[in-house]
Amino acid sequence: MKLGLHLGYWGAGNDAQNIVLAQEADRLGYDIVWTSEAYGSDAATCAAWVAAHTTRIDIGTGVFQIPGRTPANTAMTAATLDTLSGGRFRLGLGLSGPQVSEGWHGVRFDRPLRRTREYVEIVRKALARERLEYHGECFELPLPDGPGKALTLTIHPVREHIPIYLAGIGPQSLDLVGEIADGWMAVHFSPAHADETLGRVRRSREASGQSMEGFEVITTTSVVFGDDLEACADQLRPGAALYIGGMGSREKNFYNQNVRRMGYEQEAQEIQDRYLARDYAGAQAALPFSLLDDVSLIGPPARVADRLQAFAEAGVTNLTFSAIGDTIEQRLASVRTMAEVLDLSGCAS
Repeated sequence: MKLGLHLGYWGAGNDAQNIVLAQEADRLGYDIVWTSEAYGSDAATCAAWVAAHTTRIDIGTGVFQIPGRTPANTAMTAATLDTLSGGRFRLGLGLSGPQVSEGWHGVRFDRPLRRTREYVEIVRKALARERLEYHGECFELPLPDGPGKALTLTIHPVREHIPIYLAGIGPQSLDLVGEIADGWMAVHFSPAHADETLGRVRRSREASGQSMEGFEVITTTSVVFGDDLEACADQLRPGAALYIGGMGSREKNFYNQNVRRMGYEQEAQEIQDRYLARDYAGAQAALPFSLLDDVSLIGPPARVADRLQAFAEAGVTNLTFSAIGDTIEQRLASVRTMAEVLDLSGCAS
């Protein structure tokens, strides 16, 4: 298993810290560093900035929002980032949700699985530098009633094949990930529930005549080191309550639905009810310790090492984490300690 570092969003005064963290991960031999986007900083610009300040580590987008770019524009950006980084770019894609898709990008959140399938097909076709002609249900290139021409990407990426990873949470999304992606970007992944999640991805690959060889399983989690487990978990409560309680709408919150499938039906309902009522402290308090412990890495290094072993045995190939801390020194300490813990766990590849 390899390590990845997730830098999250930029522009909140953490830009300089993120570069320091990325450079330390680069020095320590981490596999990849990820940037992300919602409706603030964009992942592409930040990825280019990180690539310019590092030398060896791969750069990934975790994730590009599919509604925010045409597939051809995504292919252009991916090819450019791969060229600028000297062949270190990996492309992570995700649908986001209906609130961001329709409210921010003005793109209907309809037929999400079909849209994702066609999007990936077009991106791959463009990156392969094939003439871009496509006739799908969601995308038509060129448009049939105008002067558009079927064009070819004019630059050549360094990599012959830029890996495309998909974020997926729901059962049907996981089926699609297994069928068409080079890897799965998982969030709130629990080794105890791996058969229902990663197992579904694996079965989808088998059904489509593919194996898991070379397929990346990337989990994004948080790490907090300390001897007081409850205190460690408390540092994760604000972010977890936001995602489980307030991300999306009451009817469409994919993170909340995922937690329900993990067996926390009543807890997920209370977290959402309290969060949407703006009782943020109550929503945080309603988070069970067992849930936070299931999907995160908390405690002293030896305990985290045991948990890393559980993730590796469940099939995770890349453990990506956010370095939690109030200061750059605390965050750097997490990055350094995780490199040591990986060796301690016996999971290092």
